[in-house]
Amino acid sequence: MPDKTKLTTLSELGEFKLIEHLTKDFTLQKKSSLKGIGDDAAILDYGDQKLVLTTDLLMEGIHFNLVYTPLKHLGYQAVIVNLSDVYAMNASPAQITVSVAVSNKFSVESLEELYSGIKLACDQYGIDLVGGDTTSSVTGLVISITAVGSAQHDKLVYRDGARKNDLICVTGNLGAAYAGLQILERERKIFESDYKIQPELTNYAYILERQLKPEARKDIIQALSDEEVVPSSMIDLSDGLSSDLLHICKQSGVGCRIFMEKIPVAEETINAAEEFNIEPFICALNGGEDYELLFTVSPEELKKVAQIGGVSMIGHITDSDNGNKLITKEGNEISLQAQGWNSMSED
Repeated sequence: MPDKTKLTTLSELGEFKLIEHLTKDFTLQKKSSLKGIGDDAAILDYGDQKLVLTTDLLMEGIHFNLVYTPLKHLGYQAVIVNLSDVYAMNASPAQITVSVAVSNKFSVESLEELYSGIKLACDQYGIDLVGGDTTSSVTGLVISITAVGSAQHDKLVYRDGARKNDLICVTGNLGAAYAGLQILERERKIFESDYKIQPELTNYAYILERQLKPEARKDIIQALSDEEVVPSSMIDLSDGLSSDLLHICKQSGVGCRIFMEKIPVAEETINAAEEFNIEPFICALNGGEDYELLFTVSPEELKKVAQIGGVSMIGHITDSDNGNKLITKEGNEISLQAQGWNSMSED
């Protein structure tokens, strides 16, 4: 008789539940392993300074499209993705390793362009490339970068530290990277339908840069340090405000209330969203890839945080029994749903 056991598809679990499922039986065995899977980075104890370790994998066709992503920009972005995770732990990155798998459609000159972007990021953020690996691929380009950083033990910030009445803060503005992606995808489809039509990218410089050349918020980490503020929890906004805030709430065992009118959205993002008949705040809630920082602080830190430019307070932490709520401009309460980026989605 054939085995009729139903197999579980990856999309049924999604990226984060898949990670939880595959790693549920793993326990930390070394005293030096302070924090494992479940945060922006792992924490390793090797003395006075705690090491912060994170890695990300970028695959052609899944995470980037070379039709509109210059290789130099891709190299830069691949580094930023990892540095942002280190900063989200309130730590300072120091080194990276870079591993690349390439198909034979790439030339040496193509890889030189990719690595020129990696070098630019290293120079910009003062970090060292200390190793890596290269191999062949039959599926296009694959980039894996591991970043190493450090912080004093009492300065480290996790996702699980948010407490009732803490203020919820975000840096910069949200939804710009998603809006930029919509423009790029629209122009790609038009170009592929008729190669005589050149892409129309005028007036989209800001949102395109946010998508193609994001920056990690090193400046905010320095500003928090200068004000002697250690957030109670923090995460980088790579998967969208809704998804990432719910990560903090779940791991902290709390609820939240955020106010739509407080969420910072750039005028360029609003204009682009209107072109696609998208509510601009949907871009901010669900778009992802902004690499801004989302963090919580106690009310006592309000005056200090208010001194830092580019930080918006969008809500506060509540008891878990109150749920996770988005308050509209009209005062209506909507349950906050995780609808951000999911790499295991079938869509």
